[in-house]
Amino acid sequence: MPISTVYKVIIKTLRLHAYKVQIVHVLEPDVRPRRIAFATDLLRRIEDDAEFLKSIMFSDEASFHLSGIVNRHNVRIWGSENPHEYRETQRDSPKVNVWCGLMHDRVIGLFVFTEKTVLSVVYLDMLENFVFPQLEELQPHVSLQQDGATPHWGTIVRSSLNGHFTGRWIGRGGPIPWPPRSPDITPLGFFLWGFVKDNVYRRRVSNIDDLKARITTAIASVDADMLTGTWHEIEYRLDILRATKGAHVEVH
Repeated sequence: MPISTVYKVIIKTLRLHAYKVQIVHVLEPDVRPRRIAFATDLLRRIEDDAEFLKSIMFSDEASFHLSGIVNRHNVRIWGSENPHEYRETQRDSPKVNVWCGLMHDRVIGLFVFTEKTVLSVVYLDMLENFVFPQLEELQPHVSLQQDGATPHWGTIVRSSLNGHFTGRWIGRGGPIPWPPRSPDITPLGFFLWGFVKDNVYRRRVSNIDDLKARITTAIASVDADMLTGTWHEIEYRLDILRATKGAHVEVH
């Protein structure tokens, strides 16, 4: 049977649809109010200053495993309703830990950690020697966003951020609190890492050096149009989050 006939039966007769696998965090009862508060606060700031969102550098780390051949963005599940599927990757395979920052008009990074485990002291060293110098020309008009990961919570990290971004950093314990379990509203969570993984794992990765090279190439291919579209989506996602009372944002 021709593949076109199969798709016609699936879509028109059975009325089934293709959905991407969604990897989401369970929202505890106290998390939704914090997500709503954050979205409301940022949307108010954007309303007061149309350029506010452009002043934020969003940042994040990710681990790329040699075993990550199957990427969640390439997996499709047929169903009559949008399923909530969870996929656990193999965590004991060789991996590369990387950091990247995104602004509305540029990519800050890529930074590849040489350490197997990123502790607060390692993270701070990366910030002070790699990130801060690249943002110096933009000060005092740029804000730094980070999530609530353990390395970010270290006293030495928060002290440094308070010194370099006084009243202007977004994160756990920061002047602008970042809500937990919210990768769906950071451009690295809903765009960059998926884009990079799609490109990295199109074919089998041979070794760590090959993995690093592919990640670097993928990051370098992020262009101005991608960033512009992504920044429009951030505000759109904040609107959805507020309207759905803090629920996870699912955009297809």
